[in-house]
Amino acid sequence: MGTTTQRRRPELAAFLRSRRARLTPADVGMAPGLRRRTPGLRREEVAQLSGVGVTWYTWLEQGRPINASPQVLDAIARTLRLEPPEREHLYRLAEVPFDPAPEHLTRRVGPEVQAVLDALEPLIAVVYNARYDVLATNAAYRDLFAVPRTVRIGVPNVLWTLFTVPEETCPVVHRDRELPLMVATLRSAYGRHVGEPAWEEYIRALSAASPHFARVWAGGEVTPPGPRVKTFRHEAVGELRMTSQSLSIDGMPECRIVVYAPADEDARRKVASLRERRQRLWPPADEEAAEVVRQWNAENPAP
Repeated sequence: MGTTTQRRRPELAAFLRSRRARLTPADVGMAPGLRRRTPGLRREEVAQLSGVGVTWYTWLEQGRPINASPQVLDAIARTLRLEPPEREHLYRLAEVPFDPAPEHLTRRVGPEVQAVLDALEPLIAVVYNARYDVLATNAAYRDLFAVPRTVRIGVPNVLWTLFTVPEETCPVVHRDRELPLMVATLRSAYGRHVGEPAWEEYIRALSAASPHFARVWAGGEVTPPGPRVKTFRHEAVGELRMTSQSLSIDGMPECRIVVYAPADEDARRKVASLRERRQRLWPPADEEAAEVVRQWNAENPAP
């Protein structure tokens, strides 16, 4: 028996006992019955509600060397009313490959995350989910990317924008190099969502809207997110070289804050110029972009 397994089995037993102890029969729709000497559900009740044998569940809770399938663990997780992080913890302790719950795609950020984005100015910052939906931005991001010709597409999704705007108005320079890398990052996330209707419809619709995307997607390349130096263009200031960095967000699985910092002094001057331009000339653009995001969220509520 491996050392890691030896440590996990007592932890699994303690975890199951603690979660069983916090529930009452009423929590799971059972009659109260006779007075109980100890709080919580009995082992046989958890086994019955989960559709497994009492002996098997007892052995699992005792940390004995038995195998558990994802289906059985999911049944136990439902019976014990486990939250998503607790469900994942159960899988890890049982040494079963974890599969996130389907259709879980965050489309909202809280005020705390928005405050972080705003505090990062003058750096350009945005929150993306795994499908490159734009969940939140700061004003510096909107200075660079929310030009009317892209905003009016009506879909606050980076890949949709980049693959459907005319090439001459695409904000990404070196499009043939950068866009395949973004699609490869998308595919690395897609592997966790194969068969989910929302994801399959997204891939189908974007493939129909952009033959270019369809060709790149068919290539099957996969890569994780990572830091890069990218060159963008803006109609008012020209090209800017920016360094991107991704940061994970606690409590928001498969979402990340992406921060773009000027890669050189020329880019730094141009970012400052865009900020001044916003303050002097272009307040409507921010509100136009915000309205698109509000409309999108209203039509596509978070699951």
